Amino acid sequence: MGKKKDRIVLPPELPPEIPDEEVEVSDDDLQFVKENRAYASLLSTLDTRSITKHVTRVADAKDDALEKLYEKRMQKNALKKEKEETGLQVDRVDALPIKTLDGKIHYRTATKTVLENDPSEERTGENVKKDKGMVKLTKAEKRAKLKKMRKDAKQQGKEVAKAEVEETPQAAVLAEVKEDLTAEEAFESKKHKLAELGNALLTDPESNIKFLKEMVQISKDNDDTIVKLGLLSLLAVFKDIVPGYRIRLPTEKELDMKVSKTVRKMRYYESTLLSAYKAYLQRLVALEKKPLFQHVAVRCICSLLDANPHFNFRESLLDATVRNISSPNDAIRKLCCSTINSLFANEGKHGGEVTVEAVRLIADHVKAHNCQMHPDSVDVFLSLSFDEDLVMAKRIEDDQKFKNKKSKKRKNLEASNQLENDRKKSKKEMISKTREEVEADYKAASLAPDVMEKKQMQTETLSAVFETYFRILKKTMQSIGARPEANAGALSAAVEPLPLLAPCLKGLAKFSHLIDLDFMGDLMNHLRVLASGSSNSGNTSDKCSKCLTVSERLQCCIVAFKVMRNNLDALNVDLQDFFLHLYNLVLEYRPGRDQGEVLAEALKIMLCDDKQHDMQKTAAFIKRLATLSLCVGSADSMAALVTVKHLLQKNVKCRNLLENDIGGGSVSGTIHKYLPYSTDPNLSGALASVLWELNLLSSHYHPAISTLASGISSMSTANNQVLLSKSSPQQAFKEMSLDQELCFTQQSDSIKLNNKKRRANGPAISPSIGSTTVTNSFDDNELKRKLCSHFMVLHDIKENERLRKELDRTTLSLQLYEQYKKRSKQSR
Repeated sequence: MGKKKDRIVLPPELPPEIPDEEVEVSDDDLQFVKENRAYASLLSTLDTRSITKHVTRVADAKDDALEKLYEKRMQKNALKKEKEETGLQVDRVDALPIKTLDGKIHYRTATKTVLENDPSEERTGENVKKDKGMVKLTKAEKRAKLKKMRKDAKQQGKEVAKAEVEETPQAAVLAEVKEDLTAEEAFESKKHKLAELGNALLTDPESNIKFLKEMVQISKDNDDTIVKLGLLSLLAVFKDIVPGYRIRLPTEKELDMKVSKTVRKMRYYESTLLSAYKAYLQRLVALEKKPLFQHVAVRCICSLLDANPHFNFRESLLDATVRNISSPNDAIRKLCCSTINSLFANEGKHGGEVTVEAVRLIADHVKAHNCQMHPDSVDVFLSLSFDEDLVMAKRIEDDQKFKNKKSKKRKNLEASNQLENDRKKSKKEMISKTREEVEADYKAASLAPDVMEKKQMQTETLSAVFETYFRILKKTMQSIGARPEANAGALSAAVEPLPLLAPCLKGLAKFSHLIDLDFMGDLMNHLRVLASGSSNSGNTSDKCSKCLTVSERLQCCIVAFKVMRNNLDALNVDLQDFFLHLYNLVLEYRPGRDQGEVLAEALKIMLCDDKQHDMQKTAAFIKRLATLSLCVGSADSMAALVTVKHLLQKNVKCRNLLENDIGGGSVSGTIHKYLPYSTDPNLSGALASVLWELNLLSSHYHPAISTLASGISSMSTANNQVLLSKSSPQQAFKEMSLDQELCFTQQSDSIKLNNKKRRANGPAISPSIGSTTVTNSFDDNELKRKLCSHFMVLHDIKENERLRKELDRTTLSLQLYEQYKKRSKQSR
């Protein structure tokens, strides 16, 4: 037996090498080892001699043998990996290697190719091991094999295509359902997220103020519904957490200063709130220009402005609100107008500063649009309120201070004469001085605004309001003067509308007592021209009525009388022209077209509230109003009859119109014949006529009108009735409005039923003189038939107008289509 070779035992694999530069031993590590030396007993018990001996023995061995062992181990590992990865079927001994330029050796290998579904090639594990190696096929076998592979590939492709065609509809439906489900889940999750963030902010805004930025980010989502929900959620949050003061961010110098933790927290809260509020407003202003989000954005803007007019960035909110105050959308316009009205009515929230800014913005807006805006944009000025006692209160306060000082001086003199001790005198002076200082500090700390500041704001507001009103009047005068007057019967081709004149006249009537006296003369001249309806004040022909409506011209007369009454001592203006305009406008009045409230107000201010009139002029108005009562509805008729009764009660000689004496007798004057179409009431000769209209009105279908007409007819010239009627034309018109007429119809039906029952039960009872029983002197069926025919005619007229408009529109569209066809043929 030979010698056995010494077996070399390799040492275990070493841990990965770490460069010495990367090893860092800190002082903390050394301290830790020193403190925990008892836990390092394992290192102290190691057999260092055996380890050293083993390493020395391996190191003394031959280098070639050690290297061979390492190479052998590496080759075995590589072979195993290649067999697992590439499926090596040929040993490296039987195959020739290939050496690359890099010096690496690659062995050619072969994998086993077994055809699927071929039972002849299914073998056991031993036969497969025997057939390992490269099998070289002949040309015929290769062609047959390729042919079979192509045939199988075609058949497999057809089956796959058929399966895809069958599964496509189901897959598409499933994909759509999956997308819808994911979209709904995302929508619900965002909704819940908004709710959670909003609740957290409302519960504890100081701790959760960072959630505002997340809510603003959600409101920028692609889903329109989520955007609207986000905007409304932020609106509710900001309305609740916005403080009652303007936030002033700290300067750089203040930021460098050391502050307490509470101040630092408050600064972070205010800065985060202000930045989120600014981003939210920028988002609202951007969405306000998009039609889809316009209503929601304007609603949020108006709500924020109404709730927090004192807070930062109110200028942006106010600008956006005023910009939409004349919007064609009714909902948006009403929302903006109600917000402005609320700001004007509740000046305690902002101290009047927002009122000045809003009025100035509206004035600039009217100027920029050349007075072509919706009437609601100027109607908001009617909500303004001005304190007329500011100057008086200031004077009273100054006088009171002066009196107090005088009384104090007098008391001090008396006390000085009485007191002999100088110490007591100085003490009393010190007490009085201290009281004055305390009063001054209290006044400075109080929240009441200064009288002078309030007066200055009121002056700026008034100047902006009257600037707007006078601009509208000037624009109206220019438009009337520019209208063609050469052709009296021809309509002007391009008539510019005047939508702001009616609200302008209402505002002038309300604030007439605040107008400066320097503008009174020009204002009265303009009103006289506008009431006539033409640039020529003496021209009151039919063409003048086309310039302004009857209601607007009546409003001009009302404004003139209000201005005159409020400044009676300072003005000396003749108002006879306005009486002449009113006399002519009564004939032009139409119930459905013009406003009955304006006519009733004009009758009250110009005829009932005025002083004693001339007898001829009064008789002319009585006769014309009685004629008007026959041609209008019950409400207008009642207002006219109340005015007639009032005039007859004040002018006893005009009661000769109630007598059956044509010619008027001794009071008829120089004109012995009544001229009903005269334009001047003094030249109409109304005293030569009789009020026969009252006889017809006593048979009116409405019992109130018939009773009033009968009462007026029973007036006598002998009995001078000084007691005037308490009801005014305005009050009578309101009482006889449509609602009262509906109630009357219901009551008349019940009266008819009661009358039928009485007739069936017993004989008819003749009404007494003082009773209020109404006797019907007309046939109900005949009245219904006439009313039906009248309203059918009106309906036919409106239907005819509608059809004509449709015909004109269709004709125009056909002409445009023919022009389009001609142009298209020419272009070809």
